[in-house]
Amino acid sequence: MNVIQCYAPTNDYNEDAKDQFYSRLQSIVEKCPTKDLIILMGDLNAKVGMDNTGYKDIMGRHGPGERNENGKRFPNLCAFNKLVIGGTIFPYKRIHKITWTSPDHTTQNQIDHICINKKFRRTMEDVRTKRGADIASDHHLLIAKMKLKLKKYWTTERTISQKFNTAFLRDTDKLNKFKIVLSNKLQVFHDLLNGEGITMESNWKGIKESITSTCHEVLGHKKHHHKEWITVDRLYKIQTQAEYTEVNKQVKRSIRTDKRKYVEDLATTAEKAARGNMKQLYDITKKLSGNHRKPERPVKSKEGKVITNTEEQQIGG
Repeated sequence: MNVIQCYAPTNDYNEDAKDQFYSRLQSIVEKCPTKDLIILMGDLNAKVGMDNTGYKDIMGRHGPGERNENGKRFPNLCAFNKLVIGGTIFPYKRIHKITWTSPDHTTQNQIDHICINKKFRRTMEDVRTKRGADIASDHHLLIAKMKLKLKKYWTTERTISQKFNTAFLRDTDKLNKFKIVLSNKLQVFHDLLNGEGITMESNWKGIKESITSTCHEVLGHKKHHHKEWITVDRLYKIQTQAEYTEVNKQVKRSIRTDKRKYVEDLATTAEKAARGNMKQLYDITKKLSGNHRKPERPVKSKEGKVITNTEEQQIGG
């Protein structure tokens, strides 16, 4: 489980400070393993409102008020990282959604949020404020109710022991290498003791460590249970396949990271382009949407005249 507590710049803060905050927050979220439960919460100073157009995957229509500038940045970050904004998905009276009241009691907003990654959406059962809690602040206590089913945790006493690939000893080269490495380790162990302070216990520990480390170095652990009749050749191929699978996972993770960085850079450029360069903004929007239309070519008759009538085009084709 990863819990990220944050405090965002207010809506009136300068753009550079906001960019720096969201860039740092993005880097922190990226460090969390994708398989883990991620909870992002805090004072985001972001009013997301009830309009969830374009954000239906990560927010509901139960956010009070209208979206402000921070309310655009925050949902973008949540959408990019598949984080669901909890305060927008549960139907409550406005009084139970408001998280902040101005000192003069004239302004009320929902600017504090609790988010959870989409994979664990069903874990979140409720999000609301508790106005009766005295927390000596102009913010109200925001709580989330979650129910998580945990898998059994095996203690060290019950850890399943891993077996070595002893089938590799059927290969002559592996067997010879095993003998040489083990002989060297036992010799080093013997030289270190040098006949001083030798006990049955220390002798056994040294021999056990030498054999275990040699097996780990030369044979490796079994990742799957293989039948005794499987040839050494086949075992090598299985091991190679496992290594390829691991490398392939690393490559895919790297590609996802590169893609996130690419989209983030495009979004940053789009924000700057929106202040003046509309053509660049249009081009970037097309890239992000992935819509690429092929140019339509006019249909011409044998005489070279452009045919605009649909029926004539079909007859001519």
